[in-house]
Amino acid sequence: MLDRNLLEKKMNLLVGYIAELEVIIADSVVEILKDNNKYHATERIFQLIVDTMIDINIHLIKEGKLGAPDDFEGTFKLLGKVGVLDDKFAIKIAPIVGLRNRVVHQYDSLNMEEFIGSLKKDFFDFKEYLIQIENFLKRQK
Repeated sequence: MLDRNLLEKKMNLLVGYIAELEVIIADSVVEILKDNNKYHATERIFQLIVDTMIDINIHLIKEGKLGAPDDFEGTFKLLGKVGVLDDKFAIKIAPIVGLRNRVVHQYDSLNMEEFIGSLKKDFFDFKEYLIQIENFLKRQK
């Protein structure tokens, strides 16, 4: 059974993180890159956003008995396949898990300019994720 209180708390956290990131990425890429505090805040907030999205995904999958995804990226794809998220959107947003891992674990060298540019370009995807999750929850009442 879906724990709506848990989901609401996670979604409220997500709203806050998205708002914080929006303030920072309103600055130019150059301004963010020349200020280490802004850049590192951007990385951390991005991590928090993705981690919270994964938490929401896992709860929906577990409580909905939707199966077991292969990995965290697969949580988005699975939610797309079952109609929680739009399938095309789920496929588009799923790779943020890999980007999150590159940022957090420094697996590969990360082009900081491309990272910030990508966040600016795809920022609305975070809001779209929330909209789609909210719409799903409304359909479940």
